[in-house]
Amino acid sequence: MKTKIISLLLCVGMICACNNTQKGAGIGAGGGAVLGGIIGAIAGNTMVGAAIGGAVGAGAGAIIGKKMDKAKAEAQQVKNAQVETVKDANGLQAVKVTFDSGILFATGKADLSQSAKNSLVQFAKVLNNNKDCDIAIIGHTDSTGSDAVNQPLSVSRANSVNNYLKSCGVSSAQIKSVEGQGSTNPVADNSTEAGRKQNRRVEVYMYASQQMIQQAEAGKLQ
Repeated sequence: MKTKIISLLLCVGMICACNNTQKGAGIGAGGGAVLGGIIGAIAGNTMVGAAIGGAVGAGAGAIIGKKMDKAKAEAQQVKNAQVETVKDANGLQAVKVTFDSGILFATGKADLSQSAKNSLVQFAKVLNNNKDCDIAIIGHTDSTGSDAVNQPLSVSRANSVNNYLKSCGVSSAQIKSVEGQGSTNPVADNSTEAGRKQNRRVEVYMYASQQMIQQAEAGKLQ
């Protein structure tokens, strides 16, 4: 157990010192899916994407990391969006975009506000510029109320974002999953008003599709 902890800390140190391209290379070099799962669990990140059944090579990982750097930079231009780098189920770089309920929804509702629609119009352009990224949409609530209320509400919020993005021209084939997690995955303290607001959110993940991985391994990913 002690050896595993030391190894994990060394890996974390190596990853934090790199940019996305370098991280993609390091992760792709070996054990990517396992390391990605461990780091994701520590960071509270939801793992997205189907594992491809084999480690992605270092070169392909670096190319995908560079691609995700560009996608992240585009997403950071979207108003009212919080953008960060995470890892997918293969340990490859992915982009997580979070919209909180103060922007997206009234309390207890799943109807998009006009400001939310404006932000999602911008975000749809990012997705359309990155059609080789697969998309996962996940809705969340705070802990107020019961699971019987929160779970379907989180699903409805995810579906509201999904439907609006598709109305803005995002292909339904690009969106691989739409789900709700109720109040089970908080990112802040539910005992405070500020924390509950952060927990009422929708997250959109952009991650490498099978096609992107194949193109990266062939050296053809632009």
